[in-house]
Amino acid sequence: MQDTEKQTENEQVQSAQAGQDAQTKQSEAAPAATEPTVEEQLIAAEAKIAEMQDAFLRAKAEAENIRRRAQDDISRAHKFAIEGFAESLLAVKDSLEMALKIETPSVESLKEGVDMTLKQLSSAFEKNKLLEIHPQAGEKLDPMKHQAISAVPAEQEANTVVAVLQKGYTISERLLRPALVTVAQGK
Repeated sequence: MQDTEKQTENEQVQSAQAGQDAQTKQSEAAPAATEPTVEEQLIAAEAKIAEMQDAFLRAKAEAENIRRRAQDDISRAHKFAIEGFAESLLAVKDSLEMALKIETPSVESLKEGVDMTLKQLSSAFEKNKLLEIHPQAGEKLDPMKHQAISAVPAEQEANTVVAVLQKGYTISERLLRPALVTVAQGK
């Protein structure tokens, strides 16, 4: 009986050792399963590089498309920038052509037609922010808006406007043409 008991004990000890060995093998195998091998890491890194390179190329192509579209928009804006102004001048041209078609115009009808045409032209200028520079006599000379043609003796302060020879114009607050003026000479 002792032999049977010893045999049972040996079997139990062997069974326990086998269980421990199995757990040890599993615990050794488990970290190996969670940690990728060098080859797996390399494959993953290469896949990530390929993905990032593809994303970079797509972003680069998109940026190039945006740049090209912006250049096209700028080109169209330059090409058709005057379209609104030209459209507002068509009425002025039509009025002038109608005036020329009248066979026996009177001075009054010509004056009335020219006055109406001038109002249309002034309206077109205003609509497109083309404003007159018409300094008044006695106004201080502004070299940013006026161009002095000559200095004349006058009873007013030096470097002030005496007379306007030609009106000036600005377009959207930018000088298009300065007003030509004569200025008072210093005493």
